[in-house]
Amino acid sequence: MATRRDERTQESRRLLVAAAAELFAEQGYRRTSFIDIAERAGISRGSIPWHFGNKLGLLEAVLDDRLRAVLDGFDRPSDDPFDRVMGFVRLPVARLFITLLAEAVEADSPIREHYARLHAALRDGLGRHIPEGALPPGVGAEAFTVLLVGAVIGVHAQWRVAPEAVDLEAVGGALRALLLGASALRDGDQP
Repeated sequence: MATRRDERTQESRRLLVAAAAELFAEQGYRRTSFIDIAERAGISRGSIPWHFGNKLGLLEAVLDDRLRAVLDGFDRPSDDPFDRVMGFVRLPVARLFITLLAEAVEADSPIREHYARLHAALRDGLGRHIPEGALPPGVGAEAFTVLLVGAVIGVHAQWRVAPEAVDLEAVGGALRALLLGASALRDGDQP
């Protein structure tokens, strides 16, 4: 049975993860300090190393927490896998992933390895939902999920920079048409 202290500890941890996720999305990992996170969470900055060891441990907790939520969304029943993918673009967590990407691509980035694991988990999560026989001949599921994650990242970045120039409904329709068109060609139908 959880004690009141256990509950406060879990609540402090949850508040720190939420504050760090918001700040990492707004400012990036390197520009966010323990002070920023503690102020946003309303918790002593000494709590951060106590809960997470260091800033990288906090980042790992943020990515694990946010990724779990995204993957749970992928696993919910949906009539349309295209809607599931395009729905990800609208999630606030997508901004976090895009902001961190800018830092993760640097060779000496302390978050590079964590981000590589994040991409692998996203590819795996999407790959579980590719219908059997949905891909055209010569297109493997691994290559397709790399392409799909890349497309979603690119669409999200363009939408964040110029939302008035990116019609997410049209992009989702284009993705659906391209994949269904490729499936029809595989089955011998004419486009």
